[in-house]
Amino acid sequence: MRILVIDTATQALSVALLDDGATIGHFHEIVGRGHAEALLPAIAAMPDGGKADAIAIDVGPGSFTGVRIGIAAARALALAWSIPLHGYGALSLIAAMAAAGHEDGPLAVTITGGHGELFWQSFSPDGLTPLTAPASTPIATLAGQLDQPLLYGTGAEALVTARGHGTAISLYPDAAAYPLIAAQPALPPSPIYCRDADARPMAERTAS
Repeated sequence: MRILVIDTATQALSVALLDDGATIGHFHEIVGRGHAEALLPAIAAMPDGGKADAIAIDVGPGSFTGVRIGIAAARALALAWSIPLHGYGALSLIAAMAAAGHEDGPLAVTITGGHGELFWQSFSPDGLTPLTAPASTPIATLAGQLDQPLLYGTGAEALVTARGHGTAISLYPDAAAYPLIAAQPALPPSPIYCRDADARPMAERTAS
């Protein structure tokens, strides 16, 4: 079975084409805010243009724009190819990636958020079982909550700096690592935001 994995939840653009778990196509690059321009060419460059039997899409939390771009593209391709589409969490994938080098105790993952906040979640030492729900918390507040000596993810360095101790291991979700969480229950292909969007409808802005 071929699965096309699309990940645009962070500054990384990551796409992988997996055939029975083996990577036969892979693109992973830090593009910042360039997901919209780079995503479709990255998919088109996959073997057979990325054509697969199913699509897995990172539904966040992470960049509002990045998550929406990835889900929109994944929905369009799933509809065009008449194949199933399901989601997975950005924090879950990073946790599974981090577990290989994690020794003991709960595993904490953070992703850079907006407005001085971090998306975060704690997992079991093997990175596969969530111990908390994903959340978005101000860095200063989270510095007093997470005391794990090792922190993983794109927001790890900011949190270690705020705490004044610990070790940060920067990790971006990599689509090629999807087999690590493939057995977990699938999520709906809808965004996980953890906080209100920055943009508000015109009617709401006028009313305020």
